[in-house]
Amino acid sequence: MAKKGNRIQVILECTEHKDSGMAGTSRYISQKNKKNTPERIELKKYNPILKRYTVHKEIK
Repeated sequence: MAKKGNRIQVILECTEHKDSGMAGTSRYISQKNKKNTPERIELKKYNPILKRYTVHKEIK
């Protein structure tokens, strides 16, 4: 039987895109170790709709 790890999948959503009023959303799927980082993560990722790097926050 395989050992269950501490890694979980998280969804990152753009914070600036919601405020801009443009159609669509910018989301990325990533992984994090819930033992090392129990709080929600924030990463700078590229938003192809806004055509620049923006802050993406973890949802769910």
